[in-house]
Amino acid sequence: MLLKSNGKIIASDVEFARSIVSQTRGLMFRKNIQNNYALVFEMRKPKRVSLHMLFVVFPIDVLFLNESKTIIRTAKLSPWIGRASSGEKVKYIIEMPDGTISKNDLTVGVQVSF
Repeated sequence: MLLKSNGKIIASDVEFARSIVSQTRGLMFRKNIQNNYALVFEMRKPKRVSLHMLFVVFPIDVLFLNESKTIIRTAKLSPWIGRASSGEKVKYIIEMPDGTISKNDLTVGVQVSF
């Protein structure tokens, strides 16, 4: 379960991508994801990261989190051509369905838990 700092549930179906293979694959080749879904990438140590939407056929929202699970950047990515960079070192990345950021008022400085 993925929660906002105020206890509001953001996603109840949470998958973790911890291995290099699962992180490389991400959401590629999936036809869609459910509204309550989140894919959490956990880096071994904080680092700058870039994302691409190659072979992802639906738009997504992305959260970049530091070690304390505080949002330091958000992004909305378009199918196939979307790109985003964390800008600074992050420990976690969360990919969610399009619209999740605005629906849950997820902004820089908000803390999440999982």
